[in-house]
Amino acid sequence: MVFSSITFLYIFLPIVLILYFITPHKLRNYILLLASLFFYFCGEPKYITLFIVSIIINYVYGVLIEKHLGTKTAKYVVVSAIIINLLILGVFKYSNFFIKNISYIFNLDIKFVTIALPIGISFYTFQAMSYIIDVYRGEVKAQKNILNLALYISLFPQLIAGPIVRYRTVNEELESRYYSFEDFAYGVRRFVIGLAKKVLLANPLGELWGFTLYTEQPSMLTYWLGAIGFTLQIYFDFSAYSDMAIGLGRIFGFHFLENFNYPYISKSITEFWRRWHISLGTWFRDYLYIPLGGNKTTKLKWFRNIFIVWFCTGFWHGADWNFIIWGIGFGIILVVEKLFFIKFLERIPALFCHLYTLLIIIFSFVLFNSSSISDALQYMRGMLGLLNIPVLSKEALYYLNSYKILMILAVLCSTPIPFRIVKKKWKDNKVLSVISNLEPIIYIVLLIVITGFLIDSSFNPFLYFRF
Repeated sequence: MVFSSITFLYIFLPIVLILYFITPHKLRNYILLLASLFFYFCGEPKYITLFIVSIIINYVYGVLIEKHLGTKTAKYVVVSAIIINLLILGVFKYSNFFIKNISYIFNLDIKFVTIALPIGISFYTFQAMSYIIDVYRGEVKAQKNILNLALYISLFPQLIAGPIVRYRTVNEELESRYYSFEDFAYGVRRFVIGLAKKVLLANPLGELWGFTLYTEQPSMLTYWLGAIGFTLQIYFDFSAYSDMAIGLGRIFGFHFLENFNYPYISKSITEFWRRWHISLGTWFRDYLYIPLGGNKTTKLKWFRNIFIVWFCTGFWHGADWNFIIWGIGFGIILVVEKLFFIKFLERIPALFCHLYTLLIIIFSFVLFNSSSISDALQYMRGMLGLLNIPVLSKEALYYLNSYKILMILAVLCSTPIPFRIVKKKWKDNKVLSVISNLEPIIYIVLLIVITGFLIDSSFNPFLYFRF
């Protein structure tokens, strides 16, 4: 079950909302926990036991760490907890990757294991690990109520595809939450906006990549359309899920932190990674990069730290070499920028900085979305005109004409320009009055349009479900 589905929108969510708000405050966590476990069960019924076991393990580890805080025992326990969490993640996500590479290196014929990837395992494992580590650091108290910890790990708004919510962000709200009409209204608006980004922008853009893979008239323009289409799709797909998660969280009284901040307006790759998937970037910064020494060490060790973090970032996204190279490539670019390039970027016109950044991002997402490194290189050669193909083709021009309005709208919406226009208009009292009166109608109409698209289309993936 995904947020952008009729089942979720018109059956699951309304039932949960009604049950939640008619239930006394002291029982609402139980309603939300049952709803979250049912939500996960609907998407991954055979792994619900694994999910519950993971919750129990981390609850026990948290209590043990706090009991022995300040002793060597606590250190052994937290290391053990991290190893257990990583082992669970490794077995279910990376088994076949290791089998494939061991077989290749030693010329063995080891059969692949038939283990399906549990949805959201990368997200909820990292959330559990952040809780365990924060308890060890003394930054939060261990949660003595196992149901509250279970709710934190399983909370359905962010369970499947993030953002990665730190326990310290919501620990007080697990015990007591404040509700207001303003928060509820904000949550609804944010959810509908995210849903619109997903259904009206991300889904149609996602079709472009598929067209380019099976085109009968390949051209440079065809490959560029596919690459730009996917670059826009992955942003609107993932940021839409974050919008919907933040909106749903606010409806239920939780305040999740932002996960995207218009990354495509960045003027460097360093800035891009401060704006893209913020919760993952800060997780690796706080729990890996800084403990390794960060940049407050020798230059050689700093290079090592960057390499480790970006290797892990790439590997977190997927169990294949193209993800690893994607991550390490960004690490190399970031080092080069920080050492040699950043001052140059500050001196040249902003337009060239944007172009430089966007070109790297577009090519990087070709590697990210390809099934293999060789496929990615082949696609890039097509973009660069190295495949003995024409610059244009009738098919490419047809797709350009068909998608040009959508792509222009998507590019515009990937910047803060629409928000600034609305914000500026809100300062006009007459416009503000009209908008305030029409706002509920606008969102209802938008929801009706979205529903029509969902009923009419069978193409409704969530890209980050596979992570």
